[in-house]
Amino acid sequence: MITVALDGSGDFTSIQAAIDSIKNGHETVFIKSGTYQERVEITADGITLIGESAENTIITEQYYALMKMEDGTKRGTFRSYTFFVHANDFSAYNLTFENSAGFGKDVGQAVAVYAEGDRILFKNCSMLGHQDTLFTGPLPFKEVQPGGFTGPTEYAPRIPGHQLYEDCYICGEVDFIFGSATAYFKNCILYALDRNEEINSYYTAPSTYEDQQYGYVFESCHFTGNCPKHTVMLSRPWRIHAKTVLLNCTLEDQIAPVGFHDWNKPESHETCYYAEYNCSGAGANTDKRPDYVHQLTDEEAAQYTKANVIGF
Repeated sequence: MITVALDGSGDFTSIQAAIDSIKNGHETVFIKSGTYQERVEITADGITLIGESAENTIITEQYYALMKMEDGTKRGTFRSYTFFVHANDFSAYNLTFENSAGFGKDVGQAVAVYAEGDRILFKNCSMLGHQDTLFTGPLPFKEVQPGGFTGPTEYAPRIPGHQLYEDCYICGEVDFIFGSATAYFKNCILYALDRNEEINSYYTAPSTYEDQQYGYVFESCHFTGNCPKHTVMLSRPWRIHAKTVLLNCTLEDQIAPVGFHDWNKPESHETCYYAEYNCSGAGANTDKRPDYVHQLTDEEAAQYTKANVIGF
């Protein structure tokens, strides 16, 4: 095991320096409490990060989409991350990942965690940001505007991996969980931030591929935040085959009665899959949900186990 500590009591004082010392992957890095202002990138398989505590072990930076690069171009969404992992069998425990750039209306998108690969696990972690906090790669097959996907996996094969987020706290505003992975969220707190708009937040914006069986599944999660009543949407389709399913979740009254937004893509009514089962709270009133949002039967809900969806 490699130890990182800001006070010099470990093997390294920088997380990235510790990662760079790993020659063949498959290593555990223990990170002592502290605020590590650095950008961390992992591309080797089998690495595990363990923080001393999520509250006190923080990785933070403040890159953002509207930031000017040295060549005069804008950084864009996919080069704004604080933490980047493009690898298989990665795990993180007891850590906070933060992009501190601020609200999207001021800085544009600002990714805290860019996660792409298979069998990725975040447990007891916090992800703090505003617009586009958590990207669950891969990217959609094609960008809408040329250059829209400029970043580290722009030309990577589009392989939708399986990701697990358990006992995590994820905070943001516009589309703050987005991407094409098959991802299972269990016992997580999703916290939507007020930006003083008619629609304050969209918790999710999946871009599930057409042939994927599953997209995002939320099991026993709490959808909350500091937004006024009826100003938050649970999901909208970044791409028209988006899939989001909520099981046994608690939805606060800031959720709009319709719950889901089509992003002005009426064709998505026939192609996306949005569904709920046994949710509770003031935001779980389904009377106003659009016709294309499914209310699952017991038998339908039973297929959405963690084992079925992500396989680990």
